[in-house]
Amino acid sequence: MEKIDVFIPQPERSVVAVPPPGDGPGFWSGAPSAVSKDGWIYLAYRLRRPIGEGRGYAVEVARSADGEHFETLLTITKEDMKTESLERPTLVVTPEGVWRLYLSCATYGTKHWRVEVIEAADPASFDPGDARVVLPGDLKTGVKDPVIVHHDGLWHLWASCHPLDDPQEADQMVTDYATSVDGIEWSWQGTALDRRPGAWDSRGVRVSAVSFTGETVIAYYDGRASAEENYEERTGVAIGPDPSTLTATGMEPAAQSAHGGLRYLDIVPVQGGHRLYYELTRPDGAHELRTELR
Repeated sequence: MEKIDVFIPQPERSVVAVPPPGDGPGFWSGAPSAVSKDGWIYLAYRLRRPIGEGRGYAVEVARSADGEHFETLLTITKEDMKTESLERPTLVVTPEGVWRLYLSCATYGTKHWRVEVIEAADPASFDPGDARVVLPGDLKTGVKDPVIVHHDGLWHLWASCHPLDDPQEADQMVTDYATSVDGIEWSWQGTALDRRPGAWDSRGVRVSAVSFTGETVIAYYDGRASAEENYEERTGVAIGPDPSTLTATGMEPAAQSAHGGLRYLDIVPVQGGHRLYYELTRPDGAHELRTELR
C-alpha cells in the first residue's frame, strides 16, 4: 500500500515567525505562502488590524536562511492594490525562474473578492503597478485565497469561492479547482472540496495546501461550522484520487489552537524534512504566524 505522509500541526513544537501588529482580537499576522529555493525560504503573508482600523492593510514578502527569522524584502499595501482589504497571498516561482505573487483583493464597498498577479525577476522586485486581474470572480461569486501548484507540466489552482447573492451568507465558502498551461489564464473544473452538512466544516471549507503523492492528492483545509466561527477556522485533511475530487477525512478537526483557530497551513520541503507555517490564535485573541520543523 502506498505510504502517505500527512503533517498535522503541533503548536507546542512551533515558534513565532512573525508576531501580530498589535495585541488583542483583530490583529493578525498570517495567511502564509512559502517557497524554498537556493537555500532560502521565501514567505509571503498578510498583516491585518481590526475592521475600522485598517483590516487587511499589507502583504509582506520576506526571506529566511533558517526558516524562523525573517527579513522583510517588500511590503505591498492595500492602497497600492486599490483594494479595501488584502487576504492570503500566494507566492510561486515558475519552472523558468519567474516569480509570481498572487494577491486576494476585496472590492470596495462589497463582499466581492478578486485575485491579481504580479510578476518579477526576484521576490524583492514585485511592482503593484504591474498587477493584472487573473481571477475576476463575478456578480455571484467572490474568489480569493488561491493555492497554486505546478505539477506534471500543468498549473493547478484551488480557490475559496463565496456566494454573493445574499450578503448575510457571503461567509460561506467552497473550494473550486482550475487548471492552466501558463498560470495566468485559468479554466474552472468545478468544486473540488465541499462542506459536510452537520459536521464541523458545514459552513465553509478552504483548501490551504496541496501535495501530489504518487496516486493520491493530499489537501489541508480550513473549516468552520458557523458564521460565528469566521476568522477562527480549524485545520482538516482531505484526500482524493485526483486534484479535482477531494474528500474530507475524520469527523473532528485535525489541528486547532486551544484559543480558537489554526488556519492557512502551508508546508514547504527543506533540507532534512519539511517546515510548516500557519496562523494561530493566541490567548488574547490576536493571530500570530508560527512555524515548526518536521
